[in-house]
Amino acid sequence: MALAAYTDHGQFAPRKIAAVLRTTSDELARSLGLGKDAVQRKERIASDRTQRRLRQMVEILNKVETRFGSPLLAYAWYRSEPLSGFDNRTAMQLVHENRADDVLRYVDAVDAGVYA
Repeated sequence: MALAAYTDHGQFAPRKIAAVLRTTSDELARSLGLGKDAVQRKERIASDRTQRRLRQMVEILNKVETRFGSPLLAYAWYRSEPLSGFDNRTAMQLVHENRADDVLRYVDAVDAGVYA
């Protein structure tokens, strides 16, 4: 999905992301490892930490969406699929640990046929 679908006035918009993923803002916050205020209060949404986590999740979802065919299935993978090589932690858990770059490299490696 185009990044513009997830943004509003140059920032990632949690409300739009939650709508595309058919989830609540509370659940979106949990998926990002943030408190619900981080995705509901204007000043918290604009914070570097919140915007970074939103960007990381959107980048991961966009990268795997082509594999699964929809943002909803990509989101389900992000939240629940254990990743080999990471002690079976999910992409969501790795994002919580600030390891989104590791997830992106893993997805690239899988796409290149490194992991089968």
